[in-house]
Amino acid sequence: MNIPNLLTLLRIALIPVLVLAFYLPIGWAREISAALFLLAAVTDWLDGYLARRLGQSSPFGAFLDPVADKLMVAVALVLLVQDDPSPFLAIAAAIIIGREIAISALREWMAELGKRAHVAVSRVGKVKTTAQMVAILLLLYHDPLVGLPIADIGYVLLYLAAGLTLWSMFIYLRAAWPVLMAGRESTN
Repeated sequence: MNIPNLLTLLRIALIPVLVLAFYLPIGWAREISAALFLLAAVTDWLDGYLARRLGQSSPFGAFLDPVADKLMVAVALVLLVQDDPSPFLAIAAAIIIGREIAISALREWMAELGKRAHVAVSRVGKVKTTAQMVAILLLLYHDPLVGLPIADIGYVLLYLAAGLTLWSMFIYLRAAWPVLMAGRESTN
């Protein structure tokens, strides 16, 4: 067990705390939820930075880190859709969660074939993740801040993240396509 792995485990432990905070019957529950999500996002960045900087990368961390990220994002999106069950929010959330499941399965399958590098994280994926994290943070906070319509900015960023989600999924599928079709050719 090392510091980056402990930070990843902390992020997972924050998930039920986020859910409970979101439903607190107090006026500042959204602010607490946003602060918890921000803490999770910072630990996501920090665990990766520390793993590289301290040379503490591990197979356990490589497995657990993306799982923790996807769980936190999926839970936050479910909370937001439950709070505002609009089709636009639900569609964006479904795109983001569906892509995460599909690409996780694709990466696992490619790793089994020894071709994990074909579906390594791309620059578009990193931009998508940033837009998605900021969008969720703003949507959790929701209230205007210094005159800025935080929720509206969050919706715009979420739609941008959903678009980038589809784009990055296309990039990953295109990179994996020759491997996906290789089995098909041997059966014909």
